[in-house]
Amino acid sequence: MLGAIASGFPVAFALPGAAIITIGMAAFSGFLFTGSVDAFFVHGGPSIWLSTGVTNSRGIYWVIEQDILIAIPLFVLMGLMLQRSKIAEDLLMAMARLMRPVPGGMAVSVIFVGTLLAATTGIVGATVVSMGMISLPVMLKNGYSKSLATGTIAASGTLGQIIPPSIILLILVDQLTAAVSKANADRRALYKISNGELSMPSEFDVLSVSAGDLFMGAVFPGLTIVMLYMLFVFGLALFRPGLAPKSFDKGKYDWTLLVRVFSALVPPLTLILLVLGSIITGVATVNQAGAIGAGGAIIMAGYRLHRGKSGAYRPAALALLAMLAIGLLLEFFDINLRKINTSKDVIVAVLAAVSMGVLIFSLCWSGWRTLKTDRILESVVLETAKTTSMIFAILLGAAMLTAAFRAFGGEILVKDFLQSMPGGFWGQFTFVMLIMFILGFYLDFVEITVVVVPIVAPILLTDPSANVTAVWLGVMMCMIMQTSFLTPPFGFALFYLRGVAPKGVRTTDIYKGVIPFIGLQLLALVIVGAYPSLVNYLPSRVSFFSKTAPPPTNPRLQSCIEQFVFKQLDKRSASIRQAINKARALDLQTLPEQMRDDLRQSFDRAEQVFALMKAAREAERAVSDEAPSHRPLLNDVRIIERNARRIDKKIAEQKVIVSRVGGVVSKNTGQNALARIESLTAQRNLVLGGIPDNWTAENNRISSKLKDSDRAIRRYRRTVDDAYEPLAEAIATITAVKLLKNLKNDLHALPSLIDTTQSAGASVSRITSIHSSLSGIRGVGSVRRELRAARKILRKKQPDLDLARASLESAVAQFETEIRWRSRASRELLPGLKTYDTIIADTIGVRGQSRLPDHIALEIAGCSAKFRDIYLNF
Repeated sequence: MLGAIASGFPVAFALPGAAIITIGMAAFSGFLFTGSVDAFFVHGGPSIWLSTGVTNSRGIYWVIEQDILIAIPLFVLMGLMLQRSKIAEDLLMAMARLMRPVPGGMAVSVIFVGTLLAATTGIVGATVVSMGMISLPVMLKNGYSKSLATGTIAASGTLGQIIPPSIILLILVDQLTAAVSKANADRRALYKISNGELSMPSEFDVLSVSAGDLFMGAVFPGLTIVMLYMLFVFGLALFRPGLAPKSFDKGKYDWTLLVRVFSALVPPLTLILLVLGSIITGVATVNQAGAIGAGGAIIMAGYRLHRGKSGAYRPAALALLAMLAIGLLLEFFDINLRKINTSKDVIVAVLAAVSMGVLIFSLCWSGWRTLKTDRILESVVLETAKTTSMIFAILLGAAMLTAAFRAFGGEILVKDFLQSMPGGFWGQFTFVMLIMFILGFYLDFVEITVVVVPIVAPILLTDPSANVTAVWLGVMMCMIMQTSFLTPPFGFALFYLRGVAPKGVRTTDIYKGVIPFIGLQLLALVIVGAYPSLVNYLPSRVSFFSKTAPPPTNPRLQSCIEQFVFKQLDKRSASIRQAINKARALDLQTLPEQMRDDLRQSFDRAEQVFALMKAAREAERAVSDEAPSHRPLLNDVRIIERNARRIDKKIAEQKVIVSRVGGVVSKNTGQNALARIESLTAQRNLVLGGIPDNWTAENNRISSKLKDSDRAIRRYRRTVDDAYEPLAEAIATITAVKLLKNLKNDLHALPSLIDTTQSAGASVSRITSIHSSLSGIRGVGSVRRELRAARKILRKKQPDLDLARASLESAVAQFETEIRWRSRASRELLPGLKTYDTIIADTIGVRGQSRLPDHIALEIAGCSAKFRDIYLNF
C-alpha cells in the first residue's frame, strides 16, 4: 500500500489493490506449500475476506441507519460555492481594513476569516488558495515577514479540518460508530473474564457517537486553536514589530467601512448560525443542515455574482420573506396535512405551500444566475462530484484493506503491541498520536482516517482504565490529523500555498513559517487532552436540554446526579427535614386508605434518605481510599492474565492441529503440535506464577468493598424512589379531578341511553369514547372496569339491558365517589403536598422527574463531561 501511494498511484485504487495482491499471494503460497489456500490466514481465508470486505463496503452506502456520509457532498458544494462566488474575498478585504491599526492586524484578520471560512466552507485547498491570492501579496507589501505571512495563511486554511462542519469529522463518525460497537463487545467480554458475570452494567458501556456530537465536541477545541494562533501573532507583533508591522493604509474609519464590514460578515455568519445552530438545537439532522448550507450558499452566490446589477438582491429577499413566513406559520399554527378539519387549517396549509413555493423559486432563480455567470454552478457541481467520488472510492477501498489486515491477524498484533507498552492507556494513546502525526508527513487525512482509525480506535475505547469517550477520541484524532496539512514534505496546504505564492517566496520560507503553528496545534492537543471537558461539555449540555434528553433514571447519569443531590442534602438538611415533618402533620383522612398508607410510608422513607446517603458515601469513600494502592497491583495482574490468554489461544490453535491428525495433518506434524502444547503450557504456568501471592486476598477484599458500595447505593436509590413515587402519584391523582368533572355529564347520561336493544348498540360507541377518555386519568380503574363490563354485555346478540344499566349506574356511583374525595383533597390537602413537593423535587425527588430541571442539567453536564474512573470494576 505505501509503495503504491509513494509511486503516485491513486489512493482509491492503491488501498484495495494492495489488499487483493497480498491476499492473492498468501492464498497461492498456502496452496503451493501446504495444499490449503487458508493456511496463512488467521481468520478464515480468501472467501471470508471477500465476504467481509463486500459486507463492509455495502455498509458505507447501503445501511439505512448509517446515512451520515450523505452530508459530505452537501458540505463540499456549500464550501466550493462560497469560494467561487468571491464571498470569501469580500470578507477578507473588509476584515483586513478593519484590523489595520492593530499590531499584526492583517495576520489576525487572516486567522479570523480563516475561522469563518472553516465554519462555512471546510475546504482546505479553496481556503488556502483564496487567502494566498488575496492576502499574501498585501501582507508582503506591508512589510510582513515571508515566513509569518505564509505560515499564518497555511495554518488558518487548515482550520476547516477541526471547526465544524468538517468533512474529516463526518468520515470519523462513520469509522467511530463501528469502533464503538466493537469496543463495547470487547469490554463486555473483558468484564465477564474479570468478574465472572454474564452481563455488564450499561453504565460501563462506551457511549455511541453521532455527527452532531462530534461537531459540537469540536467547537471549543477549534476555538482554542484559533485563540492560540491569534495570541501568537499578536504577541509576536508586540515584541518583534518588524515581523508584523501595522498597515500603512491611510483609509478612514467611516460608515462606508462599517457597512462594507457588516455586509461581508452577516451572510456567512447567518449561514453558520443556520447550519450549526440547527444541528446544536436539534432542529435538523446533519444531513438536513448540509442541505440548508448548500441552499444558503447558492442563494448567497446568486446575489454576490450580480452585485451592482439591477435586482441583484431580489432572489435573496424572496428567500428571506419566504423563510420568515414559514417560521411564523410554524410558530403559531400546527401544520399537519393529515389533520385539516377547518377552513382555518386549509388557509394555513395554502399559505405554507405558497411560502415553500416562493422559497424553491428563489433557490432556482439563484441557481440559474450562478449557472449563467461563468458556468460557476456547473464547475462547482463537477468539482463536488469529483471530491465526493474520491472520498467514497477511498472508503470502499479501505474497507477491503481493513478486512485483509484483520484476516492476517494484523489487528491482534497491533492490539498486543499497544497493550504491551508501558504507561497503560496513556502510553498507548500517546504512541497512536505519534504514529498518526508521523503518517501525516506522507498521507492525507482521508487515508489515515480510513486505514488507522478502524484498527486503533476499538483498542483505545475498550480500555476501561481511562474510560474515554468516542467524541473526545475523535476530536483528538482530528486535531492530530490537522497537522498533516502543514507538515513537510507533503503537507497539502504547503503545496496549495506554493502554487499561488509570488516568486519571491521560497519553499523554505513556507516550511519555516508553519513550524510554530504546528507547535501551537500540538499545544492545543495537550490542552484538550488535559481538559476533556472542552470536548465533552457542549454535547452533554445540548443533550440534557434537548427534547429527547435522557431521563433522570438513566444509569449513566446516576453517579453525577448523586454527587449533586448529596451536596444539596448536606446544604439543605434542616429545611428538608422540616418539610418532611410538616408533611407528616397533614390530615390525610380524605385520601383512600391505600394512598394514605403509601404517603405515610413515603415520609418515613424520606427521613431514612439522610442515613442511607451517609452509608453510601462512606462505602464509596472506602473504595476510593483503596484505589490508589490497589490500582498498580490490579494493572500488573491484568497484564499477566492477558499474556496468559494469548498463550491459551496458541494452545487452542495447536489442539486444532492435533485433532486433524490422520486427515489433512500428518502424524509428524501432530507430534510437533503436542510438543508445542507441552511447551506452551509450561510457559503459561510460568507466566501465571508471576501473580503476587497476596492477589487473591487483596482482590477479594476490594471486590467485597465494591459490592458493599453497590448495595449501599442501590438501597439509597430504592429508598428515594419509594419516598417520592407515592407523593407524585397522589398529586397527579388529586389534580385529575378537573378532567373528571369535564366527563361528568357524559357519564351520567349513559344509563338513560339504554332503553331498547337498538339504542344499546348505539351506546357502545359512547361508552368506548368515555372509556378512552378515562384511560389517561389515574385512580379510576374501578370506573373503567364497570364500563368495560357494560360494553361487553351490550355487544351480545341478546344483551341484558338491566344488567348493563346496573354496571353503568355502578360506574357513575364510583365516579361520583372519586370526584367527591378528590375535590375535598384538592381544597384541603393539595397545597400542602405541592409545597412539600417543591422542596424535595430537586433532591429526594429528582429521579421521579420526567426530565432534569435546568439548573441540575447544567451541573450534570459539567460532571458528565469528565471521565469517570471505572477501572476497579474490571
